[in-house]
Amino acid sequence: MTQPPHTAPPRPLSPAMDKTFKIGIVLKGLDGVLEIAGGLLLLFLSPHAIEHLARALTAHELSEDPHDLVARYLIHTSSHLTTSTTLFGAIYLLSHGIAKVVLVALVLRDKLWAYPWLIVLLLAFIGYQLYRITAVHFSAGLTALTVFDVALVWLTWREYRSKKAQRHQPTHITAA
Repeated sequence: MTQPPHTAPPRPLSPAMDKTFKIGIVLKGLDGVLEIAGGLLLLFLSPHAIEHLARALTAHELSEDPHDLVARYLIHTSSHLTTSTTLFGAIYLLSHGIAKVVLVALVLRDKLWAYPWLIVLLLAFIGYQLYRITAVHFSAGLTALTVFDVALVWLTWREYRSKKAQRHQPTHITAA
């Protein structure tokens, strides 16, 4: 009696790649937590309160360097906020943050179906970020975030394929 052809088990990801994936996923989850916190602040603080907070947080820096680019940008931006812009920002940050945190938590719990959803979410972010970089305003920070997201999509895809292959491995029972 001939045995069915045996396919080689999938090669597991290298420990370094696995660790890189986990670090990247945790960082994306922390990013989601920060977005939720920022969204909640925008939701519950008035534009005037945000401007006051920006002035208080940058006062020391501006006293040392009145031309500090970041501090001046924060004050300028906060002085132009309206209720509708803060509401839009709150909804934007809360929806992105909650989606990231939920999908990251599910991926960290090895829910196989969550991997493709995380990839789709990240690809949507990448698409929007590329639009912002190319059509609106180039930003080195947004470019770095986009590169990080592309790497995380690739790592998530590798991890998904590896876990899916491991779950579909046939178990062999040998007869004595």
